[in-house]
Amino acid sequence: MTRELLTAFLFIFLAEMGDKTQLLAMALAAKYRTGPVMAGILAATLLNHALAIVVARGVAAWIPAGPLHFAAAVSFILFGLWILKPDTLENKTETSIRLNPFWTTAILFFFAEMGDKTQLATAGLALQSPHGYLILIGTTAGMLAADGLGILLGVFLKRRIPEQKIRIAAAAIFILFGLAGLVQLFTQS
Repeated sequence: MTRELLTAFLFIFLAEMGDKTQLLAMALAAKYRTGPVMAGILAATLLNHALAIVVARGVAAWIPAGPLHFAAAVSFILFGLWILKPDTLENKTETSIRLNPFWTTAILFFFAEMGDKTQLATAGLALQSPHGYLILIGTTAGMLAADGLGILLGVFLKRRIPEQKIRIAAAAIFILFGLAGLVQLFTQS
């Protein structure tokens, strides 16, 4: 159980490094106080990742375990490759709707995470674990840690560690886990 929690945390923490939602967190923290921004990230992530787990479990009820585990392993490899592509914040238009910092962050984060690699990774992790609650806790904690780090140390890290090196390390970990899943699947057959 501790392994599942730690794996979920690390996967999402690494996937979020340099992601558009981490950039969004930095931008929101520059505009609002950190507390409401982090609370909005927490609320959006809990809802978004819970949705990913529920949908993944629903799909799992209809598809046999073998193809599902194959798809999950391949998805981790694809996530690793996806991480290599830098994210940018597109359409940085200012909205005329004024919401408080919590709701602004929660709404923006929820929609920015829809179909994002961290949401898809959460679904993949949920397919490999019988403990959805641990996946939810781990992925949410990973998201908060990565975005908090982005908010507090983003500028410092970008000056000291090239973003490309961070992305390569995260991609390598995802690809290795995907390959390990494929090896495990084919050696059990």
